[in-house]
Amino acid sequence: MSFIIERLAIIGVGLIGGSLARALREAGAVGSVVGIGRSRTNLEDALSLGICDDITQDALEGVKGADMVFISVPVCSIPAVVAEIAPALAPGCIVTDGGSVKTAIVRECEAIMPTGCHFVGGHPIAGTEHSGAAASFATLYRGKRCILTPTKHTDPAALETVARLWRLAGADVCSMEPGHHDRIFAEISHLPHAVAYALVHAVGTADVEGENVLSYTAGGFRDFTRIASSDPVMWRDISLMNREALLASIDGFSASLAELRRRIDNGDQAGLTEFFTTAKKFRDGIV
Repeated sequence: MSFIIERLAIIGVGLIGGSLARALREAGAVGSVVGIGRSRTNLEDALSLGICDDITQDALEGVKGADMVFISVPVCSIPAVVAEIAPALAPGCIVTDGGSVKTAIVRECEAIMPTGCHFVGGHPIAGTEHSGAAASFATLYRGKRCILTPTKHTDPAALETVARLWRLAGADVCSMEPGHHDRIFAEISHLPHAVAYALVHAVGTADVEGENVLSYTAGGFRDFTRIASSDPVMWRDISLMNREALLASIDGFSASLAELRRRIDNGDQAGLTEFFTTAKKFRDGIV
């Protein structure tokens, strides 16, 4: 049987990497999968769940002979991981990632790649608040979008191979320039996470006559702040790596919140109705 990828190495076999492996296995697109990571316990979970055929904590050893390497580690660590594995990459190997910040990653990783090997930046728009190999599932990407961020240096055949694999995993694939990606996702992903963390932090530290305010939360607060249960280290790295775009987004949100405060402070009924109605129209227009 001929596979699109004979040997896939996944560095970081958690929700994202593990789900990709599961999806590609179900699609019959990969021959063997080697899982690479720091946690022996998580790697053994991945092996026992059938996500991987082999596991190792040695990245250099794990990528040997791989046709493709998928990296799913905190974004600040991705260039360092690529630099670590570069000497062991087989000729023609494609390296791609799942990081949600692209400009710095693509620029640094393209510069590291050995001659004859190819880097393709990627960002699957999917996830849950859970992590680890045990949290992965084959349908995570079904009907979700995956953005690839090619540059003038990207090999067309490598780009098409990565796009094909994501489509086989169930994703709707599109491409855009890395900087454009980062500005968009500062608004629609990085800012909402920052706001959720800030809201929970504010409420959790609120002093209301010694009450544990969070003990009174109901469905609305829990739904709105669900993403604040995500991995803090991951969001620390994303915030720092996409700093300029995220700060601009926070400034925009702060201005909107200040305008809402002004209308409440002024008892502006018409202004509040207009503010909430406009926001509701934007929200109702999301498909």
